[in-house]
Amino acid sequence: MEDTIKRIRDRIKNACIRAGRSESEVRLIGATKGVDVEKIRHAANCGITDFGENYIQEAKRKIEEFHEGVCWHMIGHIQTNKAKHIPKLFDYVHSVDRWELLEMLDKYGKNIKVLFELNLAEEISKHGTGEDGLRIMLEKAGELKHIEPVGLMTMPPFVENQEEVRGIFRKLKELLQSVNREFSLNMSELSMGMSSDFEIAIEEGATMVRVGTAIFGERI
Repeated sequence: MEDTIKRIRDRIKNACIRAGRSESEVRLIGATKGVDVEKIRHAANCGITDFGENYIQEAKRKIEEFHEGVCWHMIGHIQTNKAKHIPKLFDYVHSVDRWELLEMLDKYGKNIKVLFELNLAEEISKHGTGEDGLRIMLEKAGELKHIEPVGLMTMPPFVENQEEVRGIFRKLKELLQSVNREFSLNMSELSMGMSSDFEIAIEEGATMVRVGTAIFGERI
């Protein structure tokens, strides 16, 4: 695994060079859905300090067992009835897609960094809000005491030619810049890019890439 992670970091570095960016601007998040604690610990020993989980129940078991100091990210869709577990488990939430969820996360009294999930391709099979929904949430976010909006997240369509997703990543960056101006915000995080397309995402401005299969292999 150490060699695998080194190769991924080299690919991140080279993508940053092509984009004229610093490697320090990009956070590698190990996406650990279906990965056991031993493998996560091994990845941490190889230098990965951020891990992303998709399901709260699976994450709860792992996080409670994994005592080392790493940063946990919720990157999957959140069911309203399970939102109460989020503040205790995660440092970042990448998948906020509705106002009701923001309200629920705020009421538990722990400061939490949130990214808003956008479904820019308008795929029926994917979660995420549209641009209008994002603006509705940002208009009211100032009412909340424990929510810190830090950025946007997206999952592009699955395509054979990964170059086809470049426009989605570019659009997310442009949207971040637009809403920052509109709402006088200073959000800086762009969570975009996974195992198959993280280099393209970095070239288009990603600050967080969620890499699972390329690190841990295929999972059931």
